[in-house]
Amino acid sequence: MKAVIVEDEEFASKRLAQLVNELAPDIEIITSLSSVESGSDWFSKNVMPDLIFLDIQLNDGYGFDILDSLQDHPPVIFTTAYNEFAIRGFKYNGLDYLLKPIVKGDLKTALEKFKKNVTKNGRSSTENLEHLKQLFHKEYKHRFMVKVGNQFRSFNVEDIAYFKSHEGMICLHTHTGQAYPIEYTIDQLENILNPIHFFRINRKFMVSVKAVTEIHSYFNSRLLLKLLPKEEEQVIVSRERTTNFKRWLDM
Repeated sequence: MKAVIVEDEEFASKRLAQLVNELAPDIEIITSLSSVESGSDWFSKNVMPDLIFLDIQLNDGYGFDILDSLQDHPPVIFTTAYNEFAIRGFKYNGLDYLLKPIVKGDLKTALEKFKKNVTKNGRSSTENLEHLKQLFHKEYKHRFMVKVGNQFRSFNVEDIAYFKSHEGMICLHTHTGQAYPIEYTIDQLENILNPIHFFRINRKFMVSVKAVTEIHSYFNSRLLLKLLPKEEEQVIVSRERTTNFKRWLDM
């Protein structure tokens, strides 16, 4: 079987090829492509491979743009730097994905699934692909309107360091140290904020990547964070979210 890698990070592309060779030597990586332009050109001139490893977000567009240029395509294993909050819908779509940095065990599982289902399922589902497009083209909230006395002020999400729940009220905390109540729950914020920039670390806090200044090991496999502006309460990443939090910071 033959496969193609579409990945704009050279190191990630080489590492993926090496892992595929180790785990599935019967799959030959025939080429590695690094952009929408080079990908669309190559697929238009060559015989279609049996499998495509496709980075979702490339330097010159989305991996979906390459698939859009094809009349038909083989099964696709997507790769992405998005954290698992952004890609949670994948598990219900029947498509495989690899979260960067790629874990060997995850790749092994994806390859086993591919080999098991390739003859049964044939080409990728257009319906599933459209679902993924919608997921990654999702519009996230850009501003919050808050009441300050008798007036209203608008804050861009770039101005917000973190959100904190306290006694049933959610407040947004700005990078300049101001705090304002908003009419959202933490669950709602998790769905409307871009997961590239914000991460829910526990039941009470959702933090921006710019607010995290220090990370310390904490007992029971948790992490203790120092935020800016300073938060008097201990800010702890819950044990079940620690692994994803580390991946989020490593994107």
